[in-house]
Amino acid sequence: MSAQTETLQHEHVFLGEDHDRNTRRIWLVIALTASMMVAEIAAGTWYGSMALVADGWHMSTHASAMLISAVAYLYARRQAHNPRFTFGTGKLGDLAGFASAIILALIALLMAYESVLRIANPVPISFSQAIGVAVLGLSVNVLSAWLLRDDHHHHGHAHGHSHGSHGNHAHPGSHAHHGDHAHHHGAHASHAARATDNNMRAAYVHVIADALTSVLAIAALLLGSLYGWLWLDPLMGIVGGVIIAQWAWGLMKASGAVLLDSLPAAGDLPKAIRTVVETDGDEITDLHVWQVGPGHHAAIVAVATSAPRAPSFYKEKLASLGQLSHVTVEVTQMAGKQAA
Repeated sequence: MSAQTETLQHEHVFLGEDHDRNTRRIWLVIALTASMMVAEIAAGTWYGSMALVADGWHMSTHASAMLISAVAYLYARRQAHNPRFTFGTGKLGDLAGFASAIILALIALLMAYESVLRIANPVPISFSQAIGVAVLGLSVNVLSAWLLRDDHHHHGHAHGHSHGSHGNHAHPGSHAHHGDHAHHHGAHASHAARATDNNMRAAYVHVIADALTSVLAIAALLLGSLYGWLWLDPLMGIVGGVIIAQWAWGLMKASGAVLLDSLPAAGDLPKAIRTVVETDGDEITDLHVWQVGPGHHAAIVAVATSAPRAPSFYKEKLASLGQLSHVTVEVTQMAGKQAA
């Protein structure tokens, strides 16, 4: 490899801006949840409380689901420079988010199933003990939600430099192709949308779902202890299961869309690219835009023009779009026309 071509090489690291921060926070929540799980199972076994034991094992399912998110962050960071991942490991979090959504949906289904069984076969409830466990679980979930909160109202961005064939110039003649790709990192743009990390979102939804079940349980147990409504506790379980299933479906759609390279219907990045490029008679004939990581997008742009310019010309124009982290440009001279 010559010294000139070596300067054109670049890496494909498209991890989210808060990747390392999110990793640390999820491990903290896992440690907190696992500690409470062990404490509840141990105390429940020692004191003979099935409510404590059941809640402890319930916490284990959420800890296991969040472990998927933590491992995904860890693996994405460690393999970020692996050339086998053509566009980096930025979408690994979406894969983990999709898996977590499936687990969350199964938990919701199990909640509803167990609740239906309880309605059909009511069992005595130790209200004071159950309320205590629910309050304890809620406090842990509130702390966990605070740790996982998204307090950075930032936009998707990238940093650094761009690489391209600045010396390439189009020559007259029909169908002259010039390929160039750029690795943009730089300014925020007015068209940049807020980056969404579906991996962190999955962990947060698990915590919020657990908090919701605690709130519904406390309400049902308080009313049940006052009025003797044993049926209210399992009914709240069904309500919670339905709500959690809806959250799981939303997470599944969002993460699945990224995995399938689908952009949101309301996304304006393709439109912004056309606005920037299609000037002075230049026309985009083929455009592909997809997400390669939280806040990072790649684009392949095919331009047809009667006055061909080097691909680096269009690359520099697109550098103002902060969401674009990797751009490939192909320029074709329109048939039958010559450059001025």
